[in-house]
Amino acid sequence: MRRFSDTSETELSSSRRSFLKIVGGVGAGLTLGINVPVVASQMGGRAGPSVAGENFAPNAFVRIGLDNRVTVVIKHLEMGQGTFTGLATLVAEELDADWKQIDSEGAPADAKRYNNLHWGPMQGTGGSSAIANSYQQMRTAGATARVMLVAAAAQQWSVPASEIQVKQGIVSHQGSGKNATFGELAELAATLPVPDAESIQLKDPSEFTYIGKSLPRKDTGKTDGSATFTQDVQLEGMLTAVVAHPPRFGAKVKSFDAKKALESNRVVDVIEIPSGIAVLAKDYWSAKVARDKLTIDWDEGQAMTRNSAQMMAEYREQSKKKGSLARDDGNTQKALQGAETVIEAFYEFPYLAHAAMEPMNCVALVNRDGCEIWNGEQFQSVDQNNIATLLGIPADKVKLNMMFAGGSFGRRANSDSDYLIEAVQIARAKPGTPVKLVWSREDDMQAGYYRPAYVHRVRGGLDAKGNIVGWEQHIVGQSILAGTVFAGGIKDGVDGSSVEGASTLPYKIPNIRVETTSVEEQVPVLWWRSVGHTHTAFSTETFIDELAAKAGQDPVALRMKLLSDHPRWQGVLQLAADKAGWGKPLPKGWGRGVAVHESFNSYVAQVAEVSVAADGGFKVERVVCAVDCGVAINPDVIRAQMEGGIGFGLSPALMSAITFDNGKVVESNFHNYQVLRINQMPKVEVHIVPSAEPPTGVGEPGVPPIAPAVANALSAVTGKRYHELPIKA
Repeated sequence: MRRFSDTSETELSSSRRSFLKIVGGVGAGLTLGINVPVVASQMGGRAGPSVAGENFAPNAFVRIGLDNRVTVVIKHLEMGQGTFTGLATLVAEELDADWKQIDSEGAPADAKRYNNLHWGPMQGTGGSSAIANSYQQMRTAGATARVMLVAAAAQQWSVPASEIQVKQGIVSHQGSGKNATFGELAELAATLPVPDAESIQLKDPSEFTYIGKSLPRKDTGKTDGSATFTQDVQLEGMLTAVVAHPPRFGAKVKSFDAKKALESNRVVDVIEIPSGIAVLAKDYWSAKVARDKLTIDWDEGQAMTRNSAQMMAEYREQSKKKGSLARDDGNTQKALQGAETVIEAFYEFPYLAHAAMEPMNCVALVNRDGCEIWNGEQFQSVDQNNIATLLGIPADKVKLNMMFAGGSFGRRANSDSDYLIEAVQIARAKPGTPVKLVWSREDDMQAGYYRPAYVHRVRGGLDAKGNIVGWEQHIVGQSILAGTVFAGGIKDGVDGSSVEGASTLPYKIPNIRVETTSVEEQVPVLWWRSVGHTHTAFSTETFIDELAAKAGQDPVALRMKLLSDHPRWQGVLQLAADKAGWGKPLPKGWGRGVAVHESFNSYVAQVAEVSVAADGGFKVERVVCAVDCGVAINPDVIRAQMEGGIGFGLSPALMSAITFDNGKVVESNFHNYQVLRINQMPKVEVHIVPSAEPPTGVGEPGVPPIAPAVANALSAVTGKRYHELPIKA
């Protein structure tokens, strides 16, 4: 099974001219020696000086050394999703470099040069946007460097630039037989003016040599142990910190006794911070043991005391009332009143933990010069500003070193910068001393943040001929955006991340009404891999199957008819159905189910096959997946993301849930917050739709369809309908 991952959002187009403005006005002259942190350069790239004159750096993304190494500066966090490979591919393609000479390196925090083009002035990784927002940008960066190397060769050899070729990292002139490496031309190229962006021509897709090929990954240091994660950072005099968090959300420290904790000579200090009590020691284990010896009196006067069952019951009642309107096509109330048959279903979805393989951690150093952070940095602009506000210093005094991250699924990108703020609060108490904050798996599981819990009420109506005439859906749950810096994204009471996938339902149904009610809870919530699509895909794709069954129609045929205005949806659906052998006989006790969904502008259809035992137990045997993500930059990475997304999505489909008992999180580790094991992974086949459309994201879109495909497969065997996750067979 492949490594799981993450990653994209709204689209902005950027001309080549605006690209050069974004990366810092490089059109006015040559930018030399980008200051990239040395620690970050150890992340799969080569450590080396960034001194003016020693590198050819025509823009913020490409640096060519005299040693002939090409360093591609990657503005997006590598957390398993393949950004160090995909973005480097775009540069290598237009540069015509040898793939073996390419190194990838994490970018520093600098929103002026490294902003996410889909997010405006912000730097960060998320929403499966890495490739989508960088496609033109990184290709242009590589093409600009290529033009300048050719110009340098033309000047050095006194030949026309039009007669010079570049192939596999070699610049050559056939007429004279002269050739040179990039490194041999770098010094001269560095003296030339950067060409105007409008003069840069990108390759026609027919000329691609790397794009569309499964190139070896550029984060392979993970396989031999040489990659640097936050946990690997070791600085002189560094202390390790752990934090005792409240047992219930909303509780605060009333008083504490650290006498027993301080008995160890390995323990340096115990301090109170707003989120709990921090123990500092010379190593993790000493800090952890000392934390367990703390005596803390918690003030729980404002603490959460609710149970999961209570929440679900209240949400269910809310779903029967009027909510904020997210979509209203036609007259759904009239359509349902006049329908021959009306089906109603309530769907329940629990809170979910992100459960990344690398729990939250961060290294912070606070001194008179400002603050320096080493972190699997996903949300540079937000984290930099939050830390600067805490310390009362300018944002440019907060230096962020981007490390590899062992997964995130959204957890490392939150508007509160929670664990980073904890690290800085602790480090501020020890100025000049680096502090490594480490959350245990239990801390990570019980101290937030979570995918919100939801209840959906869905009603659908059929006429006498079996046509779907009305669809009504009410989604109740916490808003992820409320109370954050992104609250401006809530329009007329609708948090778009709560209803995405339902409010955008593509099926040709004349009357559709979607409402939402945002409830308030003390539980901290956050986007989770594929965000709202994690629950809307399940309710919409299982309910459409119910309607198909009631109307006596084949689930694939009905979907194809309802998607007549959406050829890319139809394309993945038909491909998955064909490759899965839809309609062909299966062994006794086996069932086949389908689901199709679009998220982050990528289209994915999945057909799941399950086997059901006599005792009701079942196993997911096979999954056939079809994906249309535009131009396929690296097919192997796409397949890995689909496979990983399917495995990730199977966990909440089959077993994962965060529950509350009297306000306390019940689950604490993988023994009771279970995730898919390797022996439970089904056979997966991934088929990529050839496309000339601009590339879109693949980090998240593989997740939403798997749970409904499995539920629909089970229904094909058992005849029962499944409205709750995890599935209870």
